[in-house]
Amino acid sequence: MFYKSGTHTCGVIKQIHVLRCCMLLIASLQMPTASAGKMKIVEEPNTFGLNNPLLAQSNRLQPKVTPSPVSGPAHLHRLAGKCFSFIESTYKYEFCPFNNITQHEQSFRWNAYSGILGIWNEWEIVNNTFVAMWMRGGDSCGAKNRQTKVLLSCGSRNKLAQVSEPSTCMYSVTFETPLVCHPHSLLVYPTLRETLQREWDEAEQALHDELITEQGYNKTLKEIFQEAGYLRDTKEKETKQDSKSSGKSEFDTLESCKEEYQKLSEEVQRLRRLLSQHRILVSIDQDNSQTAMTPPSAVNVREKEEHLRGDTGLRSDGLNSQKDQTDH
Repeated sequence: MFYKSGTHTCGVIKQIHVLRCCMLLIASLQMPTASAGKMKIVEEPNTFGLNNPLLAQSNRLQPKVTPSPVSGPAHLHRLAGKCFSFIESTYKYEFCPFNNITQHEQSFRWNAYSGILGIWNEWEIVNNTFVAMWMRGGDSCGAKNRQTKVLLSCGSRNKLAQVSEPSTCMYSVTFETPLVCHPHSLLVYPTLRETLQREWDEAEQALHDELITEQGYNKTLKEIFQEAGYLRDTKEKETKQDSKSSGKSEFDTLESCKEEYQKLSEEVQRLRRLLSQHRILVSIDQDNSQTAMTPPSAVNVREKEEHLRGDTGLRSDGLNSQKDQTDH
């Protein structure tokens, strides 16, 4: 009797011990161990790649600069406000002419990449032809910004045909469109206003007459394209950045004015010495303005230069020479 009772008691104690062990095991599984890191509480909504409806794609892209104004051939202006996509591997590229070009990772990762590869900046012009659109000022890439060169090619419809990365953070895109299939559709000269066309004609004539060098001709064309809005004026941009970084104008103090006046005075003295070396007299008028007097020898030089330009004086010189021969 005692044996049976003891056996029953031992069985109950064993069951209680097993139950207690199970409870301890469950509690240990719920509690974090000493080696486990603290769990991060996600307060912001998960992006889930590009398919997250809670976060607009535009809100994740922060452009650094504003796009340049729409420019170039008028028939290409109809592309403004439109965007064209191209998917390659796990990336989607979106090109919006005269605005920007972006890259988006096609992934459901919470931190899928979306970035700006360039913002509309200027045209690339070669031999009187618009050959490419430059998208600059994209997202940072080390010490520089990403930029993209968009090549225009004839195609049956508007589409992105090819995307590559020739060098780090430098992208090349081919955009096909029927708007450039005509052989004259990308010529620069017809798009210029009349005054700029006249300046180009004068520069062309001056180059033909060897009055300016090839370098001077190209510099003139660059200024014409900048005036038309096809190229960005880098000098003006650098000047604005310098003045902005300094936080003050060039002549905002008396000391800076004195320094500039001293430089101008030294330059005037240098020019006067140079004129004296060439026997060119300088007279001072009553209003303190200086007038350079040209010596007779310089007049002869000027006449010779006019002769080289095909001046009508050649005919009178020929008549005078014939008259001299007759007198002899």
